[in-house]
Amino acid sequence: MKERRVTLKNILLLQAIIIIYTISSVMAKMASANGEDPFRMLMFLALEFMILAVYAVLWQQMIKRFELSVAYANRSMAILWSMIWAVIFFHDKITFRNVLGVLIVLLGTVIVNLDAREEERND
Repeated sequence: MKERRVTLKNILLLQAIIIIYTISSVMAKMASANGEDPFRMLMFLALEFMILAVYAVLWQQMIKRFELSVAYANRSMAILWSMIWAVIFFHDKITFRNVLGVLIVLLGTVIVNLDAREEERND
């Protein structure tokens, strides 16, 4: 089996793929916001499905580079990216609890990544 290394480059690539995934949620919300205009709604739904198709192919390639537990721990960062998109695109408000929750998720992701790197060093 190919050696799986947790490198900064691979983590950044994984985050880029997760960002692509979260943009599909933006398209879904845009589709629902344009429910009265069937053309715009279908356009956003089509964009959502195209983005999800790209994501699926990229995700399959990415999980070859990581242990599955590490890849899925990083996928939880979608919470952060979704919150960022909510503020940028929909002008949602961020509460203290939102920030606290994202920080807990971020801390957990960092711990999993550091643990994976430590295991690589010990092997």
